[in-house]
Order: sequence, then structure tokens, then C-alpha cells
Amino acid sequence: MNVLGIIASGVAALFITVALAKGARRAALRPHAPDASGGRAPRAAVLRRTGGATVVLGVGTAVGGALWLGSADGTAGSVAGLLAGAGIVAALGLVHDLKPFRAALRLPVQTAAAVLVVCLAGLSPAAGVLAVLWIVLATNAFALLDHADGLLTTVGLVTAAGLLACAALGGDLALTLLPATLAAGLAGFLLHNWHPARLRLGASGAQFTGFALAASGALIQEAAPSGRAAWAALPVLATVALADTALVLISRRRAARSLLRDTDDHIAHRLRRVRVTVPGTAVLLALWAAVPVTTATLVYAELLHPAFLLLPSAGSVAAVFVLLRIPAYTPPLTPPSRTAPRRTAAPTTGAAIPSTAPAPGVAGPAPGKGAPSGTARTAAGHPTVPPPPTGRSAAGVAAERN
Repeated sequence: MNVLGIIASGVAALFITVALAKGARRAALRPHAPDASGGRAPRAAVLRRTGGATVVLGVGTAVGGALWLGSADGTAGSVAGLLAGAGIVAALGLVHDLKPFRAALRLPVQTAAAVLVVCLAGLSPAAGVLAVLWIVLATNAFALLDHADGLLTTVGLVTAAGLLACAALGGDLALTLLPATLAAGLAGFLLHNWHPARLRLGASGAQFTGFALAASGALIQEAAPSGRAAWAALPVLATVALADTALVLISRRRAARSLLRDTDDHIAHRLRRVRVTVPGTAVLLALWAAVPVTTATLVYAELLHPAFLLLPSAGSVAAVFVLLRIPAYTPPLTPPSRTAPRRTAAPTTGAAIPSTAPAPGVAGPAPGKGAPSGTARTAAGHPTVPPPPTGRSAAGVAAERN
């Protein structure tokens, strides 16, 4: 397969994904009849959740067209098996998007799809068993990243670029076909998946992306020249996905929670608790993924010693332990209420002076409200002394005293 064929396949995947995603976005945003609760119709939510099918169709059409034109040469069986296995897990994910089922039911189908890839690639039994285990593990690790807008799309794009570079350096251009088209498809889908996302990858797109990345890495490692440290470099490409999986498993184990029950304890959720925005989280994890991807690519190209792979791995382990210190199962802090507290009247001390008719020039109680309790006050708020209760005037009392 030549370079022009790879470029043409990538461009085709990009335009097909963009066109399909634009149509799916319009269908999702189209007003529908509201449901019984008065909210948006469930149909719109399903359409947004199944947006990853556009990536599957775009990448699958581009790769299938290249295989039909005979561009894969002698490795057409390996590429076809890779595409078939990714399509199987994508179909299973689409069923889950339409009618959710238990996550444990995915493992047998993923294992069968990985076995299909291994058999069509002609791997030895020992290498085939390791490849199947790796594909199943990495597929679910990447799929777990689909819990925030643009997160799996950006990390998958960076990882696919690294696999593309490694496959090109290995000399087998046919194995660059799926990473190239996947990177182009994810780039096109990112236009609609960036925050605020109008479409989501869902189980279909997430499973397809994870399986394509994991299986491509296994086949590239098997086809690598003997002098390259592919066995150490290629697994490092999945550092961010494996770090997120390890963080989730350790956190749920410590909290005695179910390992299969998804909750808000991933990397993005913890970063949100320390005031990192959703777009900032996607950019931060993309940069995190770029460090091990760049290091692994340079090691694969024999420009760096394999010992340099310990640096991004050690940094990721340290990051996991730091993220574990951020609480994940406590409610987030709520801002204080803006309503002012009610003021209560201060208790009066001493005996209250009985009030009678107000003196001339003194404001009395409002009509219909009765006499106020406590000391009578003027309109200006100053306290007043009521006249004697005997009804005699103050001048008469003064005359009697004289």
C-alpha cells in the first residue's frame, strides 16, 4: 500500500464521518414530542448517545473501500480481520446503547472478536493468547474514558497518531491503514463531541475505538522488526487509559464498592472537583497521553533507550496516587445561600409601660393594628412617655403639687 492510498483513505474517513455526524446532530436537535414527564423525548437522547456509529461507518467505509481496491497487498487478511473484530464489538455496543445490559456480557463477545483477529493474522499460540488478553484489557480501558465530553476522542486521536507513526517506522504500510482512518474519523467527530457535546461516542463508538487501538497495537508489535523494543514501547501508548482503569479499581476496592458499577470516580470526575473545566480536562489528558506516546514512538524508532519508558510510567503512577487523595464518593461543596437570615426582635428588658392615647403631636398606632407592645415611639422613632392614667392634665397635677 502506498502513501497516497493511506492519505486518500484518511480523507475519505474524515469527510464521511463529518457528513454523517452532521446529519445525526440535526436529527438529535430536531424538536420531538415531549415525554410524559415534560422533558425532552427519549428519542433525542438515544440519537445523541449513538453518535459513535458515525465514526464506525466512516472508518469502516474507508478501510473497506481500500481493501476492495486491493490496497492492502499481502496483509489484507490481517486488516480485514481487524476491521471485522472492531465491527463486531461496535455492533454489540450499539445494542447496548439502544437497550442497556450488563457490562460483563461484553467480555465473551470481545474475546471472540480478539480471537478472530489473532487467527486471521496468523499469530503463534503463545503470542495469540497474550494478544487476546491485551486486546480485551485495552478495549475496556479505552472505553472507560468515554465519561466526559471530548475525552476519549482526544486521547484516542493522540494514541492513533502514535500507532500510525510506529507502523510507518516498522515498514508495513498496510497496518497504518486503520490507525490513519481512525485518527481522521475521530478528528471529524471531535467537531460535534467537544464540550458542550451534541453527540457522544456511546458504547458503540467507544468499544470500536478501544478495540481498533488495542488490536492495531498487537498486530504492529507482532510485525515489528526484531531489533526494535516493540514489546515495551507499544503498551506504553495506552498509559492514560490504563491509569484511569487502575485509579477506578483501586478507589472502588478501598471504598468496598462494586467494581463493575460505574460511578463518578474517574480521572475527569476528580479533576472537576478541583475546579478543572470539562474542556480543560480533555486538553490535560490529551497532553498527558502525548508524553508516553511520543516517548514510545522515539523508543520504537531506536532514537531513545528503552529505559526512558520508565519516566512516563513512573509519572503516571505518581499521578494516580495523587488523584486518589481527591475524594470521589462525597458530595461536592455547595456555595452558601444568598438569602439573608431573618432578623428577630431583641427582647425588651424591664416592665413595659402601658400605652394609652398618644399625646398631641405624637403618631399613634396604624388603623386596624391595635396598640403596639412595649414603649410607644414617635414618627421619628424616639421613645415617648404617655400621660398619667388618671385622665387629669399635666398642668393640673403641677398646680396641686404647688
